[in-house]
Amino acid sequence: MSAAPLTLKNFRAVSMPEAKEIHVSADGTLSATAVPGAKVIDCQGAYLSPGWCDLHVHVWHGGTDISVRASEAGRATGVTAMADAGSAGEGSFHGLREYVIDAEVETIRAFLNIGSIGLVCCNRVPELIDMRSIDVDRTLAVIEANRDVICGVKVRASGVIVGAWGITPAKIAKRVAEIAGLPLMVHVGEPAPLIDEVFEILTPGDIVTHCFNGKKAGSIRDTFALFEMAKRISEEGVRMDIGHGQASFCFETARIAIDQGLRPWSISTDLHLRNIRGPVLDLATTASKLLAVGLPFDDAIAAMTNRPRETLGVTPVPGPGDRADFTLFRLDDCNQDVIDSLGNRMVLKRMLEPVATLIGNSYEPATRRTE
Repeated sequence: MSAAPLTLKNFRAVSMPEAKEIHVSADGTLSATAVPGAKVIDCQGAYLSPGWCDLHVHVWHGGTDISVRASEAGRATGVTAMADAGSAGEGSFHGLREYVIDAEVETIRAFLNIGSIGLVCCNRVPELIDMRSIDVDRTLAVIEANRDVICGVKVRASGVIVGAWGITPAKIAKRVAEIAGLPLMVHVGEPAPLIDEVFEILTPGDIVTHCFNGKKAGSIRDTFALFEMAKRISEEGVRMDIGHGQASFCFETARIAIDQGLRPWSISTDLHLRNIRGPVLDLATTASKLLAVGLPFDDAIAAMTNRPRETLGVTPVPGPGDRADFTLFRLDDCNQDVIDSLGNRMVLKRMLEPVATLIGNSYEPATRRTE
């Protein structure tokens, strides 16, 4: 770990303006010109992008029974910014903020769960049983007190969570998000509600996570009309997010959607304890799967850098005066066997390989998780 000024050279810029060198001052901010006495790092032709950003992780370790440590989702695997997607509701957000968000070197934001208890006992004790599960006043108060780190509202709108309550929790969450002036992130999956019921309440800036799942009666591929609806709202500004997860990404859904013109706005992992050793592993592996099903390279990098960074309120492309925040990586040929959330197999021929992260003047090696 370096505390001196740094200069990075011999890289290929992607998702950012072309540059021959990156200069970092001793205080960790970017300089437009070389800094005297800087340590020079030769990037050996690797790609350099704004820091990778994972829009959907669960890092309230100890506060829920599924969350990993932020360090497991972060810079060791190339990720410099992330959003915890609903691990905490209003009843436990103070702990997530003190022990995770404020404690880590990575930039961490959060989508506040509309259910007061969040994911403390994920699925074993659903956070949306009935109206007693939501406290609108307290939720709005927590948002107001933490506007610097809360980037949206999260609701899990699937039958295993809401039971007979259907679309109502999603509608309440949307109203709370509107009052707070924040986007809504909606987990879609098994009905009820039906996915088209969810789509009907969304507006530009809202996020559909698990957009390429392969669940019966919960996928955008269920009918032609539903797929066309997904394309239309995406074109209107609703953001389609991967959210791979343990049960929410299907190669075939992704391949068909991309081939027919529906590209994801962001690539995220939904990383947690039940998928970190597979099928997800990390953001590099997840993004490599999207490359394999037809997403162009430039789109994939934008979907894990500029776009989700914007949602977190982080500068999409750091410039002079900003804290340095970059990921160095390669795109290597490989012959890697991977699976989606349904157990379908694929052999990847190209793999994104994180090399290092630069946060401030801290330059640290990074590597893809292999098991």
